[in-house]
Amino acid sequence: MPTTEQVRKKLADLPHRPGVYLMKDRFGTVIYVGKARDLRKRVMTYFQPSRRMGWDLKFRALTDSIHDLDVHVVKSEPEALLLESKLVKELQPKFNIDLRDDKRFLMLKVNLRDPIPRFTLTRLRTDDGSRYFGPFPNSGALRNTLAMMRRQFNLRGCRPLTPTAQDYKHCLYGNLKWCTAPCIGNVTHEQYLEQVQAACSFLDGQCGELSEQLEAEMRKAAAAQQYEKAADLRDAITALKQTTAKTTRFERTPWNVPVAAMPERDNLDLGKALGLPAPPVRIEGFDISNISGTLKVASVVAFRNGRPDRANYRRLRIKDVEGQDDFACIAEAVRRRYARLLKESSERGTRNAEETERGTRNTDDDAEARTAIVEELRELMAEAAGKRSTLNVQRSTSNLPDLIVIDGGKGQLGAACEELKKLGLERIPIIGLAKEFEEIYRPGETVSMRLDRDSNALKLLQRIRDESHRVANSYNAQLRIKKISESLLDEFPGIGEARKAALLKKFGSIQRLRLATVEQIAEVSGFGGKVAGELKAFLLARLDVPPQ
Repeated sequence: MPTTEQVRKKLADLPHRPGVYLMKDRFGTVIYVGKARDLRKRVMTYFQPSRRMGWDLKFRALTDSIHDLDVHVVKSEPEALLLESKLVKELQPKFNIDLRDDKRFLMLKVNLRDPIPRFTLTRLRTDDGSRYFGPFPNSGALRNTLAMMRRQFNLRGCRPLTPTAQDYKHCLYGNLKWCTAPCIGNVTHEQYLEQVQAACSFLDGQCGELSEQLEAEMRKAAAAQQYEKAADLRDAITALKQTTAKTTRFERTPWNVPVAAMPERDNLDLGKALGLPAPPVRIEGFDISNISGTLKVASVVAFRNGRPDRANYRRLRIKDVEGQDDFACIAEAVRRRYARLLKESSERGTRNAEETERGTRNTDDDAEARTAIVEELRELMAEAAGKRSTLNVQRSTSNLPDLIVIDGGKGQLGAACEELKKLGLERIPIIGLAKEFEEIYRPGETVSMRLDRDSNALKLLQRIRDESHRVANSYNAQLRIKKISESLLDEFPGIGEARKAALLKKFGSIQRLRLATVEQIAEVSGFGGKVAGELKAFLLARLDVPPQ
């Protein structure tokens, strides 16, 4: 399969930096996740002609399926490994084999509320009040650093939750003087807690003093020709740097595409790029799908804080538009969507007002105060219905979005703005995103805005646009399949749903049914020889093939 124009453009913009790349098929599904020390060099190898024509069938199947790709740039290779593992576990791409299990990277855990706190290794983060450090991609370096940290800060390494004097008799840490032995009262609880707090600060990255001390000891040992000791100190310094290197915590993302490493950051950047007073909490995207003006559908996708909000996705069949007119389709979709939200808000406000009125009748409050409360509620109802100033509409109807994204250019944006104005919602920020050059159109501005290709704000807009496109296309495909399956058999007189289902179950499709003999059709439950012959003649007549 030749490289698509979309992929070629992205390949040209790939940076020479560490990160994670996601390969997607033509449906937008992530099929492979990989990491790279140099994204540009690594990803380019997938599209070299010599490799694509190699003997590895799995690699060829992967490259033939690639229709789009996305990358996430990180600070270091360990961060790339952490993000790769997280995305593979959550997305389960079909071409990934490693990292698909439920095994996670190690973390350090300490509960400061324990009688004598201790550091332990764990793979799961739970809400138990403990402090967690990590995850750490190099488990060997972590174990070496933990052993060094226990000796440096005189921390216990024994297993009992609350060790006693009896446990101390058999404690290796205490007898070697690696631990200050709070279990037998060598130090007070407060003193030992200070040791633990110092170790926590060390794990937070305040390890410069210890690193310098170890390097001085290593140089001293090397000068004294104690090479084994110097090598051990060198390994300890390396493990220390690997363990305490700053890494980004990547939060969980939904299982489905689109994928973002840090959606809140992207959302914040989008608000700044568009000049909004605050980052948009709720964003809704619109797209239209049709086949030559038939089976026209619209999709409405919702994003909350930069993440897909699938519970609020909506699909609409366009009813009032004749022929192929994307502008009119967008207008109908916007009108129906927000007219419905305003109606629901109005009904909700009416119910609240009626409940408040019933409640106020049963109280002994002053009549004038009751009247004021009811009047205030009626005003809120009127605002929600669009009968008053739009200044407070969004305050009274919290289900309205903070930003609307239309898939299209000036024409689609203008049609949507007209409908919002009719509904009294023209104060809701709205933009149009044209796909060819990723141009952003805003109401009242003749010149489009272009964001940098690597901009987090643009990537969020692209995810919204691509998700609305996917939902619209999948709905259109469902309707096409349904229409095809119902076409011919519904025209045959006397056939019901049960017999139609029995035919499709046996033959699988109309094409196979056309090729079947009368005897084969007669074997289906509910069909005899006479009806089977009539059905065969009906199908042949539809094909304009003379019966044999």
